[in-house]
Parts: sequence; structure tokens; C-alpha cells
Amino acid sequence: MKIPGTDMEALKVYFNPSLEELNELIARMPNAKKTQFDNWNVSTRVVARSGGSTFIVTDTPEEYSDQTMACDEYNGVANLQNEYIRNKEMVVIDGYIGNDPDFRVKARLVIEIAAANVAAMQKILYYPLEEYSDEYEPEVTIIMTPDLKMTDYLDDRLIAIDLENNVTRVFNSDYFGESKKGGLRMWNKIIYDKGGISLHAGCKIIPTENGKRVGLIVGLSGTGKTTTTFTKQNNSSPVQDDFIAWMPNGKVYATENGCFAKTFGLDPDFEPTIYKAVCQSEAYLENVSMDENGKPDFFDTSYTKNGRAVFGMSKVEGAASATEIEVPHFLLILNSNENIIPAVAKLNASQAAAYFMLGETKGTSAGGAAEAGKNLRVPGTNPFFPMLHAMQANRLKELLAKYPEMEVYLMNTGRVGGKEDDERSKKIKIPHSSAVVKAIAEGTIQWEKDVDFGYEVAVTVPEFSEEDTDLLQPKKMYEAQERIDEYKELVERLNKERKEYMTQWEGLNSDIVRALFEAENS
Repeated sequence: MKIPGTDMEALKVYFNPSLEELNELIARMPNAKKTQFDNWNVSTRVVARSGGSTFIVTDTPEEYSDQTMACDEYNGVANLQNEYIRNKEMVVIDGYIGNDPDFRVKARLVIEIAAANVAAMQKILYYPLEEYSDEYEPEVTIIMTPDLKMTDYLDDRLIAIDLENNVTRVFNSDYFGESKKGGLRMWNKIIYDKGGISLHAGCKIIPTENGKRVGLIVGLSGTGKTTTTFTKQNNSSPVQDDFIAWMPNGKVYATENGCFAKTFGLDPDFEPTIYKAVCQSEAYLENVSMDENGKPDFFDTSYTKNGRAVFGMSKVEGAASATEIEVPHFLLILNSNENIIPAVAKLNASQAAAYFMLGETKGTSAGGAAEAGKNLRVPGTNPFFPMLHAMQANRLKELLAKYPEMEVYLMNTGRVGGKEDDERSKKIKIPHSSAVVKAIAEGTIQWEKDVDFGYEVAVTVPEFSEEDTDLLQPKKMYEAQERIDEYKELVERLNKERKEYMTQWEGLNSDIVRALFEAENS
């Protein structure tokens, strides 16, 4: 049976089935169980992204920062996958990345019914087509064969990204993130080629006495991007959870009609909006611990910390559309740190591009065991940008120069003063971060320059208690604890490591590199 709109054949094709029909297919899966909320929870073999198995298809590897595979090699694996599909039942899901009629991308997922839950989750995230047709021609395509092993590659797994034809082929992974990010990775290049920048970011609208303020929240998966986006300030409205485009005309565009939220530590007291959206029948769970009665346990990590849930934006109370946004007002760069990064710091344009390029954070389970708990630097906190990474920071600097009124902040969502097992350290909790976001939107933070790093740090933040003000200026915490030598060593080490890291990126604007060391050289 021919897969509509392609030259591929399959044993049987479920062409754009309804969620009800997909639920019937999920019910056949031995690794799918119903929760007490009557939604499906699937335990997958692969529990995180497979970065080591991911390749860009090209014969000019010098044009890319990430690992590549030759075109001839790709043609061989593509033919192998096509032949495999001939004897399999496949599901096709079509939809849009983006909701603006003048700025959206036609997308398609083709996947084995063995992972029908992935098809259902992707159907939630795509914006729906007005009507379906055999003549539909996708601009980006993801082809997934979760049961086809590739023994010549790491973990018998392969994700091959053909940017020339905007096709991503996924072998031997049943993790939903490969479908979701497969489309968005190709979309990243489409946005860049149009003169904009794709940001691995949430977006929210915050009402204030001076009008509505639009914030973009950039961050690596697991650093609090979704939490920061959905936490309420002045009855704020979340717009987007994971990826947005910021274009040369200043316009912000959305990508997805739903959210792919981490569920580890999900607490209704601190994250009521996400909790309510997850715990309803039309959400889909992945790798969430559950007892024999179907009760999810969002704090059990015996299988993985990377439990996930997909739900539609229609299930999010107070959600708004990106069409309501005229211009963004501020950008938060999240950094889940544990030593001397303050809860918030204000950056100038060159510093903003520099810290964006640094992409510093603590790795989480979203990146697999190789990243979890380790200090990482991921340019733009965007592991899905498929070209030279320096291009991201250069483009951000260009847009910030065009829109100098855009404010940029570095925001720590981790700890100050040490790791969790260090009793001298303090956690930056969700209420702290929420107070910072509210104060940024309202313009109520008092600032002073940090002599060690050159950015501005907060003197006071409304709603911070007196005992928590050392989260704003870590140096004072270290001084009070008679650890100033340790602090100075950390400053010296960070500056040295950052300089080495930034100078490795060919083509990076020299002003961006210099911005990190203004304080050091002054």
C-alpha cells in the first residue's frame, strides 16, 4: 500500500487517524497502561534523546558543528528503512508547525504502529490542517522505525537528518522526543534562512500596570523553562512551551499546539497549571512511574527522571495565542547552576549574546545518562540547531542591535553556594524565580554592577525575604561564610574555562567573546 504523497510502500497505512483510533492502536501495545485519570502511560525502551547516534547528512562536514554522515552512507540507510517499511503497518500524522497562516510549516510523521503513542502525542502538538488530502506535500518529514536496529551505530540506533530534503529518519528509538525534535530541528534551519532565530524557549504574557509584557524563556530541557513559562505572575498567560521564532520584523511566532512537559517532581502546590493539564484523560504520559491502581508517582525515579507528558494548549488554563503578541519585551537565559551565578543578572546586548552562546547549565535526564548531573555548555541552550553554532549567537546579537529596547537577563534556577549535599548552600526555589520574573516584568528591581563579571546584579527584589537576598549576590554569601578564597578561585576558573570555550567557535563575532571579559580586563 502506497503511503500518500511519498514513493514509499507499506503493508498497511493508517492515514491521519483520529485520537480515538490511535487510542485503539495504543491499547494493543504491551508497554501501555491506563492511569487513574484514564490516560495512557507508555514505558519506552529509550528514555532520552540519543545525541551520540544523531548525524547531519552532508558531504561538507566543515559547514556543521555537529557530527555528520556522508550522503552515500545516508542513501544506503534510507533504502534499508524504506524496504523495512514495506512489511510494516504505518501511521501517518500530518499537521503544521506554527499556527500563523502566513508563517507555518507543513509537517508529517510516518511511524510504525508499534509506537502508536508517539503518533498520538505528535498529533496533539501539531496544529491541525483545515482539511486532509492525498496531495498534501509536507515541508518537513520524520520517518520513525522504532524496531529497526542499526548495528553499525552507537546503541544500535541512528537519527539521520537530511537538511537538503528536510527529512529526518529515526531508527531503533521509541522515545517521543525524536519525533518532536526531529521536525523542530529542521524548522530551525528554515527560520534561520528567513533571517530570524529559533529559540529553545517558552513564551508568556504578563499583565502589569504599564501594560502587557511579553517574556521569552530560553533554557535547556529540565532547567525550568516550562515551569517558568507556566508559573503565574499577575495572572499571566503562557503562549508557548518549547520553541519560538523571533524574526527581523520583531514578530514572535509559535510552533506547537501543546506541551511536552517533564513530570519529575511535579507538585500541584508549586505547578498547579501543569499538574492539572497532565492529570486528565486527554494527556499522554511517557515513562511515568505508576502503582498497580494506576496512580502516577511523579517523584519515583527508579526507571528514569525523564518522565514526560504531552497535553494540548487547550487544556492549559489562561493560555494565549502568539497572534496576540506584537513584540517581545524581555528574554531570560536560564542557567541551572550551583555555585556563584545569582538568581538574576541583567545583561547588555553583547553579554546577552555571550551567555546565550555559553549555554551554561547543569545537565538533566532529558539528555540521557551521559549529560545528567554534569556541567554543560550548549550553545543557545539549543541542542537542536543543525548548523554552525556560532551562527546562533551572531544572529541574536544582530536582532538585539535592531531592537535595543529588548531586555535580557541571566537567571539561575539551581542553587547558590554549593551542591544539594552542602548545608551552606541555598536552593533557588520556584517562588524565588517567580518573584524575579514578576519584578522584571514590572521593572521593580534595583541593580548595581558586579565587579567580577561585569553584568548587573540585583540589590533588592520585591517579595524576597531578607534572609534570601544572598541569592541575589553570591559573593556576599561566600564572604559571610568566610569562603571568599573559594569564591575567587571559582571566578578565576570560570573566566579561564569560558575564554577557552568561546575561542573554539569559528566565525563567532569577536565583540561577543570580548563581552565576557570586560570586568576581567578593566
